Amino acid sequence: MKMSSLLTAGLRGALYSTGTRSLSSGTLHIKEPLNFWCGGRVNIKDVRAKSEPVYEPATGRVLCQLQACGATEVDAAVRSASAAFTVWRKLAGMERARVMLEAARLIEKRREEIAEIEVVNNGKSITEARLDVDSARLCIEYFAGQATVLSGQHVQLAGGSFAYTRREPLGVCVGIGAWNYPIQIAAWKSAPAIACGNSMVFKPSPVTPATAVLLAEIYSQAGAPEGLFNVVQGGQETGSLLCHHPDVAKISFTGSVPTGKKIMEMASRGVRPVTLELGGKSPVIIFEDTDLENAVRGALMANFLSQGQVCSNGTRVFVQSSIVPHFLKEVVRRTKAILIGDPLLEDTRMGALVSKPHLERVLGYVNQAKKEGARVLCGGEPFIPTDPKLKDGYYMTPCVLDGCTDDMTCVKEEIFGPVMSVLSFDTEDEVLRRANDSSLGLAAGVFTKDIKRAHRVIENLQAGSCFINNYNITPVEVPFGGYKASGIGRENGQVTIEFYSQLKTVVVEMGDVDSLF
Repeated sequence: MKMSSLLTAGLRGALYSTGTRSLSSGTLHIKEPLNFWCGGRVNIKDVRAKSEPVYEPATGRVLCQLQACGATEVDAAVRSASAAFTVWRKLAGMERARVMLEAARLIEKRREEIAEIEVVNNGKSITEARLDVDSARLCIEYFAGQATVLSGQHVQLAGGSFAYTRREPLGVCVGIGAWNYPIQIAAWKSAPAIACGNSMVFKPSPVTPATAVLLAEIYSQAGAPEGLFNVVQGGQETGSLLCHHPDVAKISFTGSVPTGKKIMEMASRGVRPVTLELGGKSPVIIFEDTDLENAVRGALMANFLSQGQVCSNGTRVFVQSSIVPHFLKEVVRRTKAILIGDPLLEDTRMGALVSKPHLERVLGYVNQAKKEGARVLCGGEPFIPTDPKLKDGYYMTPCVLDGCTDDMTCVKEEIFGPVMSVLSFDTEDEVLRRANDSSLGLAAGVFTKDIKRAHRVIENLQAGSCFINNYNITPVEVPFGGYKASGIGRENGQVTIEFYSQLKTVVVEMGDVDSLF
């Protein structure tokens, strides 16, 4: 498998061992710069620039040293984006679509390479990483199509006069990504932005900085003007500089609720629009008439994708009392069978959590749940794979908690790890009240064979992204986002165009001015 020049594969050793990819005893380093503007990678030469280690979750080794951008670098990236905007905004939708479709083609061509880098940087399984790359490509393809049909409205007025509207780009948009879906989030934010004629400066999470720069290179190779998609690395300080920059027109953020509130506050000072995709503590409701096999599969998908590090995860699993014993038996059996280990191996279904502090945080929630009276039916412990090369990785066994109540910490707070809290309920009215008793409202799911009840329950759930007899399905054609404190705006789907453009109304008088003066 040919790896990107980003990777010094020789230091890592063979990627193939007995016919299967695996982490080798060698050490992987990322040596090329991860910042990107003015059409190329940028090495920060300022000796005062902050540098911090980035770790490989599967092994605990240092992957690279991250160069954080300061005010000078952020300004250079925004100026690069501003210059590209003046060119890009004038192109016809078909011209923008051609560039985007070529970028999608290049992503498909480099699918395996990008997925493997994502695994090394994030810790998720190669199976999931490939799907993330596919989602990035599909999103760009979808919004390439939207770029060709951007249009306004014609309104006929009295006396032959008329009005029309123009949908125009905003300018330089800022995207701030999270560490759980690095390449996917970069595409989900950049694709609608550039489809509408904007440019973007994107800041990935400092925990997972490796793949956003690959997307920047791909856009450039696809024919985008220099500066259309720029990448600045760094943490809170860099993000603050972006949010306060006077030439930024819009901010789109994915991450925690507290950080989202800060970004909204910073954006308000410049009266800038924001899209916020924040946290969740979503309910999955399983009624007694459900296909139990399907419901168990759905509950597992709702809790254990990406090591449980998914904002939309349905971590409050409400099961109707009569089927709780059978549900727990099956869900525990399947959870114990989840293969944990080297995320580059095809059979692995759960890789490493993203960092050591995050692993400790998740394990702390399990311990707190036990103190509060929850029963650990399986998992919830540190895990050391048999492969000695992985002994310092950030692994844990997926956990199922029983005997949970609504006032427990594990039920109220977002854990963001492989921890499923199971709660029992008796009636539909009861479970609706309890499911909605949260300040968050990102997602919700219902499992039942009664289609009338399914739609009735969904109608009454306070959540933005809902599922019937499935969970965590996010096609790029439909909007994704939350209610309440889970965010503002939507990502994906046709409606997203409204969040990356502005509407201009033009009134055309075909007669004389009817003046009062």
